[in-house]
Amino acid sequence: MTSRPRLSYWQLFNMSFGFLGIQFGWGLQLANMSAIYERLGARPDQVPILWLAAPLTGLLVQPIVGALSDRTWGPLGRRRPYFLTGAVLASVALFFMPLSSSLWMAASLLWILDASINISMEPFRAFVADKLDISQRTTGFVLQSFFIGIGASFANALPLVFHKLGVVGSTPDGIPLSVKYAFQLGAVVFLVAVLWTVVTTSEFPPEDMAAFERARKGKLGIASLVREVTTSLREMPTTMRQLAIVQLLTWLGLFCMWLYFVPAVARHVFGATDPQSALYTQGIEWGGFAFAFYSITCFVIALALPKLAALTSRKTVHSASLVCGGIGLLSVWLIHDPHLLILSMVGVGIAWASILSIPYAILSTALPSSRMGVYMGIFNFFIVIPEIIASLTFGPISRAAFGIGNPQAPLYMVMLGGCCLLAAAACVALVRDVGEQAVPVDAVIAADVREHLTVAGSAQPVPSSGLPDN
Repeated sequence: MTSRPRLSYWQLFNMSFGFLGIQFGWGLQLANMSAIYERLGARPDQVPILWLAAPLTGLLVQPIVGALSDRTWGPLGRRRPYFLTGAVLASVALFFMPLSSSLWMAASLLWILDASINISMEPFRAFVADKLDISQRTTGFVLQSFFIGIGASFANALPLVFHKLGVVGSTPDGIPLSVKYAFQLGAVVFLVAVLWTVVTTSEFPPEDMAAFERARKGKLGIASLVREVTTSLREMPTTMRQLAIVQLLTWLGLFCMWLYFVPAVARHVFGATDPQSALYTQGIEWGGFAFAFYSITCFVIALALPKLAALTSRKTVHSASLVCGGIGLLSVWLIHDPHLLILSMVGVGIAWASILSIPYAILSTALPSSRMGVYMGIFNFFIVIPEIIASLTFGPISRAAFGIGNPQAPLYMVMLGGCCLLAAAACVALVRDVGEQAVPVDAVIAADVREHLTVAGSAQPVPSSGLPDN
């Protein structure tokens, strides 16, 4: 790949700022949707299946958007048209989500929201690899984590902030007004943040535009898209296969947390059993507030990750971070004082900062630049597949292992998530980090100063190929 010019801090800032809006949407969704479903009449063991449509759509959307963005070029460049389209659709879904009058309306809007967020988010990963030289990619992905942390922190705390400002009451269908206003403000933040990146950041055009256009014309149609995705799957680099195992376990653990942490706080820490009670509302608001601390920790820790990785290795940093997250989730078992949940979420926040950056930094150095978008989309399979597994199996697992309607079931599922993160940390050792195995050019030059390269006397002459030398 041709080396890219190093970008200034503000250029890195502008190109990553859109992720603040994307995570604002994710944060509102992940912290509040399970409680919204319960408010609309779902039992805790029914909640996972209501998340199913969204990841199934993501499984199709992500590689297709990646492949399309690889072959797109226009006035907005290659990736930015997808940022903007996803942001508009997601903002509409966020605005209307708290106005849902039934479970199926909420599930349908979640489907639109999840698919739209993926349309925006997936090309952002390839965007970093497109814009940045290899030497800046870890910093680029970490800066995305920084904005993800800021966005999620505000999103998670927003319902509680509205409540403290005097917003009380519920919609006619039982959704707290504090949640309603948080979602509608989130719709505005999402769109404005993505627009900032679209307006302030340009993209590099293809180095050979004529060749790019010829290749694009040869890849038109659905059949070509499907063929490219299946070929890319078959030729998946070894590093990506190894990272896939880590990602599967990691995101299974995260979905245990996202689906069950807030209900676990309401039931285990606050002792609420009735989803319609004021005590339960207090519990879910505090659970969302605790979520804010894993996001705050994320953006505080994120900027230290490149230095820690340089001192040790990216694999060491990622493994240690996942251990912190696993211990954080397991510790919920011991907690009965709501304030101590903040310490649990600090551990999760350390893991979250690494999860959002280090795997992508490792992956980007192992991928061909011509397939960066489609491979980043395929890599998201290992986020979506755990979500599908969670949707299909967590409900039956909860009912079979803990009983129907068991108020402690959410707590047990959170602890299962902690075990998954610890297993993922152990699997990091199996990953081959291509970027850290490369020999820097400066090291080669320095070695040659001490011991000059010479032609071996026993070397045999190489037969001519008959082709002219370049």
